[in-house]
Amino acid sequence: MLDLVYKYWLFFLEGLLVSLELSGIGLAMGFAIGWAVALAEVFGGRLASKLAIAYEELIRGTPMIVQLFAIYFGLPMLGLERFQAACLALGINSGAYQAGYFKSALEAVTRDQMDAALSVGMTKLQAITHIILPQALRKAIPAWSNEVAYLPKYTSIAFLIGVSELFHRATYVAAKTFRVIEVYIFVGILYLACITALTKILDVVYERVKVPD
Repeated sequence: MLDLVYKYWLFFLEGLLVSLELSGIGLAMGFAIGWAVALAEVFGGRLASKLAIAYEELIRGTPMIVQLFAIYFGLPMLGLERFQAACLALGINSGAYQAGYFKSALEAVTRDQMDAALSVGMTKLQAITHIILPQALRKAIPAWSNEVAYLPKYTSIAFLIGVSELFHRATYVAAKTFRVIEVYIFVGILYLACITALTKILDVVYERVKVPD
């Protein structure tokens, strides 16, 4: 395996960077979508809540590959490049799951705090912005770290539309060298190392910012 790694390490590294870029953009998009959906579901009123739930059910109830193909092949009017389509699919998919984490975090902040904020003259928007959100953000970190761990693995689906990420490059090297097991073991180790590092970083962040019991 060492000779294989030595020969293709730069090729794999470039693919890993593409995978991390995909997951970073998808995570950021999902973060924005997730908070918007969670806030709509918890505080947005009946119509907004129903629309938010419909979005979550639609995305969670359909395979990501269907969403990716629908965006890339089914929406040609958008004129998206492969990488852009993959980012959009990952962001939309991640947003539905992140919304669930954020909704739980919002609901974990007691209703009494909203009532107390309103009783001292704050508006509902001020209460959400200054009282509810800061606490919910910190409470969401443990569950949200699951999405940080999952998303780099989900980027492998982008190879189906030709994005040259890590799994795509592994498939190329495996076909070229016929050393399939060694290639995929090494790529699996790369995924594991990155995901472990990310989750450890989030564990440290959470310990520093968590709401005291």
